[in-house]
Amino acid sequence: MSEELKDVQVAEVEVEETETKRPEAKKEYVKKPYNRSGMRAPKRKVCNFCVDKAKAVDYKDIAKLRKYVTEKGKILPRRQTGVCAVHQRELASAIKRARIAALLPFAGE
Repeated sequence: MSEELKDVQVAEVEVEETETKRPEAKKEYVKKPYNRSGMRAPKRKVCNFCVDKAKAVDYKDIAKLRKYVTEKGKILPRRQTGVCAVHQRELASAIKRARIAALLPFAGE
C-alpha cells in the first residue's frame, strides 16, 4: 500500500511540473525603431529634386546650389544631402558650370 501511495504522489508531482512548464501565449511582435546595435534608425532621406519632379538641375539657381556646397567650396556627398545618384551627377556638373560662370566661388569665401 505504501508503494501505491508513492506512485500516486510521484504522478501528482509530474502533473504539477508539466502544468507549470506550459509556454505562455506568444506576444505580438512590434517592430522597434532601433537596429541591432541599439541605436535609433536614421530617418530615410529623400531626394529634393525627385520630390519637386525637376527635369534638370539649373546652374543659374545659386540659392539651391549653395545648399550642396560647403563653406570651403567642396561639393557635399550623397550620403549627407540625400540626393539620388542621377541628380547628384547633374548637381555636380551644375555646380562646376556655376563656378566657371563665376556664380559660385571655386574656393571658400
